Amino acid sequence: MPSPLNSEGKKLSKPSASDARRSDDRSALWRAMRTFPFREPEYRSRRVAGKAAFLLLLGASAIFGIMVGLLLVYSINLPQMADLERYRPSTTTELYDIHGKVFGSFALERRVVVPYSDFPPVLRDAILSIEDKDFESNSGINMIRMVGAAWHDMHSARRSQGASTLTMQLARNLFLSSEKTYGRKVQEIFLTLQIERHFTKSQIFTLYANQIYLGRGTYGFEAGSEYYFSKHVRDLTLSEAALLAALPKGPESYSPVRFPDRALKRRNLVLSEMFSDHKITAAQAEAAKAEPLGLHLEAPANIEAPYFVEEVRRQLEAEYGVDEVHGAGLRVYTTLDLDLQHVAEKSVLDGTAAYERRHGWKGRLQNVLGPDGDLDSYKHADWTQPFIDGAYFHALVVSVSATKMVVKIGQQLETMATPDWAWTATFKATDLVQVGDIVYVKVIAPAGGTPRVVLEQDSGAQASMMAMDNANGEVLAMVGGRDFAISQFNRATQAQRQVGSSFKPYVYTAAFEAGAKPYDTIVDGPTSFYTPNGPYTPHNYEANFRGTMTLIDAFAESRNIPALKLADRVGIKKVIEVAHRFGITSNMPNFLPVAIGAADISLAEQVAAYSVFPNDGIRIAPHYIRKVSQADGLPLEQKTPEVKEVISLETARQMMLLLQSVVQQGTAAAASQMKHPFGGKTGTTNSYTDAWFIGFSPSVTCGTWIGFDNRQSLGDKETGAKAALPMWMDFMKVAVAGRPNEQFSKFNAPKKQLEVPMAQPSVEQAKPAHRDEDTDDDTDKTQSAPSPVPSNDTPDDDAPAKPAAGPTAKGPAKASSKTHVAVRPR
Repeated sequence: MPSPLNSEGKKLSKPSASDARRSDDRSALWRAMRTFPFREPEYRSRRVAGKAAFLLLLGASAIFGIMVGLLLVYSINLPQMADLERYRPSTTTELYDIHGKVFGSFALERRVVVPYSDFPPVLRDAILSIEDKDFESNSGINMIRMVGAAWHDMHSARRSQGASTLTMQLARNLFLSSEKTYGRKVQEIFLTLQIERHFTKSQIFTLYANQIYLGRGTYGFEAGSEYYFSKHVRDLTLSEAALLAALPKGPESYSPVRFPDRALKRRNLVLSEMFSDHKITAAQAEAAKAEPLGLHLEAPANIEAPYFVEEVRRQLEAEYGVDEVHGAGLRVYTTLDLDLQHVAEKSVLDGTAAYERRHGWKGRLQNVLGPDGDLDSYKHADWTQPFIDGAYFHALVVSVSATKMVVKIGQQLETMATPDWAWTATFKATDLVQVGDIVYVKVIAPAGGTPRVVLEQDSGAQASMMAMDNANGEVLAMVGGRDFAISQFNRATQAQRQVGSSFKPYVYTAAFEAGAKPYDTIVDGPTSFYTPNGPYTPHNYEANFRGTMTLIDAFAESRNIPALKLADRVGIKKVIEVAHRFGITSNMPNFLPVAIGAADISLAEQVAAYSVFPNDGIRIAPHYIRKVSQADGLPLEQKTPEVKEVISLETARQMMLLLQSVVQQGTAAAASQMKHPFGGKTGTTNSYTDAWFIGFSPSVTCGTWIGFDNRQSLGDKETGAKAALPMWMDFMKVAVAGRPNEQFSKFNAPKKQLEVPMAQPSVEQAKPAHRDEDTDDDTDKTQSAPSPVPSNDTPDDDAPAKPAAGPTAKGPAKASSKTHVAVRPR
């Protein structure tokens, strides 16, 4: 038989024996690999089976090693569950007034931690229906959802399919980033399993519900409920609970503030899921879907008493640090009386508005229309305030005709008619404003009536007020300017302004310590004082002289010549030393015009100093905080206020006669109509740049100031009695309303007892200064008087003008470590 041929026609050779054996070996190996290890292999050689087993075990070991390595890589540095057990989320620090009302807060993350029992069943059902239906039964990982999500991610351009359970979301939010990678997912799974082993389901839910971000700076469902609905989470309705449960998926994407349509659809999806899970009935679902979003947004933080809140923040951060103040959930019990604070704010705003009206319409309004401005996008900073009776706003003019002016405040439009701007003496609105102008308005909201606005004016005049409790130094109210939204500069604590005749109490105190008496006489007549720069010849505010008069009358009428003579007699250095004892920290030059107010002092220092007189010579440093406690209620160490006796009882009682005379028959006689015991002193500076009144009742000391930041004149005859005193009276009417029977101590009554904390048991008692009976001039002759010689026509018997300057910042007075007599510890 012929040999077989190949495709080229050549004869094929017969396979050799070695080739046959190799082919058999390969076939046997292949059969072994296909059958191992599921059934008894049919090997032709044990040697082949050994090789197959070795290769398979080697591959399995390699895969196992790789897996172990990956597990070690992704599990290293993961937090321990002990860390979670000690975990304390960043919470909101809250400020309380003396009545226990919250009026301010500090927070890096706005969060209010509440227990599991505070989350109502309707909210728990809503969250679980949309986020994790099997939360109660799963082990923290939903394998079906994970496999589905993985399949989706493998066949999509990006990883967008979520599969996280509630516990996985908690692990990610607490310890991991939001980066979507497989490595982060592995770590998330590890943490989830640990959390599930160490905590109960209710504990896990509580951690989640207090941690999750809900948009607008709020974390946790309690804070979210307070922000979006102005209520506690336990009071949520079905539709409200569904809306909050809709937010964790995308707090910004589904924001009910920015995207209400998206939020509504997402909320309705939550309601549908709740119905599918048999958590609610069909009727309940449909009724809830028919409801609007129903937002009642919480007012922005710290719009109440903003200047006071800033002072508290500075003090807290200095004592405890920024992180502790903004993240530890402190409870700060302040000295603020919120009711009196509202009165103080109204008094300042009404007082400056009255001043503005006295000086007529000035115009010069800002207009927002221009290359980059339009009516629709404009928002003013003070539009966040509540629209209530007595509130003042900067409003945008959107329409104007001869008899009508339409202005925009926030999202609402208000219409003004001719009577609402009658005080301007301009009949046509078109002669006052144009579209795009920013005007200043006041809200008039009578009880049971429709609110309306009337035109006011903001020409730049500023005012401040501060009130403190005489008995303990607690600051009850503080206003640092007309509008915190526009200017955060606190004119009560940071501005140093010329004080005019309100400086004279320190002059008379120095005179009494040197031996003078209230009913001693002094000549109010023409005189000159010699200085290195020439003679200084002052005049009184009135262009006359009273001749011989008692010190008490000279003080009440605020005569300049007697005050300068007393300062010259005791020495201006001694007068300045007395002022420093009262807590005045300003650096005052040793020249005579300081005696009638040529010194820059803050309102806060003046108020604290004046409280010495009704306190029988004891000065208690003003303070803003009663106590601070941690979130768990444990108190933090708190500094006690400085308490010291700066003048003797006798001197204090003598000065009280003078200060009361100012109200009884002097420059502040208008306050006598209130039929209450008061004392105080007016102050007005040269050219009427500053107007003051600092006064007190037996229980409260209050000071007011009005002026311009650029030190321009307030206008002719704008004295302390005219511009500042009315604001003080409006406040004090309310401050003393509940104390009709209080009286100042009689001249021979025992020393007043004050209930304040004692820092140390040491005792130090002030003594009258040794009477200076020599004839030498105690004025420092090496200190030149200012040149040129001060002006002679100083209003309200106040200081000559100094070079104009803007408001300057001032640091706090140094605290003393001593405590003094006539103080009863509480």
